[in-house]
Amino acid sequence: MKNQNSILYVQTSDAPERQYSPLVLAQTAKAMDVNAKVYYLGQGLRILIPGAAEKIKLGSFPSVMEMIQKTLSLGIEIYVCEASKQMLGWEKVQLIPGVKIVGAGTLNDLALDAGATMWF
Repeated sequence: MKNQNSILYVQTSDAPERQYSPLVLAQTAKAMDVNAKVYYLGQGLRILIPGAAEKIKLGSFPSVMEMIQKTLSLGIEIYVCEASKQMLGWEKVQLIPGVKIVGAGTLNDLALDAGATMWF
């Protein structure tokens, strides 16, 4: 059943300037009492390799790793596509702690359940 008070943010890119929006919006949604979830897909996974997110810091924002840690600390779940890991040849690659590696069907379920989805 669709939860109208929920937003799914899908990150498909590893471009530094595209990393902040889904995390800022998810944190803002949480502050607005909206159920937020973040899902990393495709090239977006490159940000989740240990050390990668720490290297990205734009403008006056904290590093992307700090943003990810804050997102997780607020209780916002961050999902990672297992099929994308396989596509990148990363079957044995460890990602940053706290993210949940899930099957591709999970994205469909999350999108069907969300009141809205936003893609980055």
